[in-house]
Amino acid sequence: MSKIIRKTNPRTVGLIVDLKALSRDNGVNIWRDIARRLERPTRNYSAVNLSKINRYTSEDETVIVPGKVLSSGNIEHKVIVAALGFSDSAREKIMEKGGSCLNIEDLVKENPNGSGVKIMQ
Repeated sequence: MSKIIRKTNPRTVGLIVDLKALSRDNGVNIWRDIARRLERPTRNYSAVNLSKINRYTSEDETVIVPGKVLSSGNIEHKVIVAALGFSDSAREKIMEKGGSCLNIEDLVKENPNGSGVKIMQ
């Protein structure tokens, strides 16, 4: 018999429920995809460095990371990044270039249709 493992962080559980409901109500698949990625074990969450965000984005793009943003590398342009968490130095580097760091919940409120959002993993 296998052990059933459930999420214990109430913020993550609530976020998953909200993302699935929003996906059903609006017919937007990006939020369902993010919810499924967040349902995985925490050790499988994404950890994305700024160098990767810099490489695959351009000015004023919106990126969502279903995990944590780390500060390895530099960012050379303004970008909006939404994630579960940020390292302090990654947040500083993004803000220094005029970008913004959001929680996933805030991005969902600003852009319920998920248009123009890239998923970084």
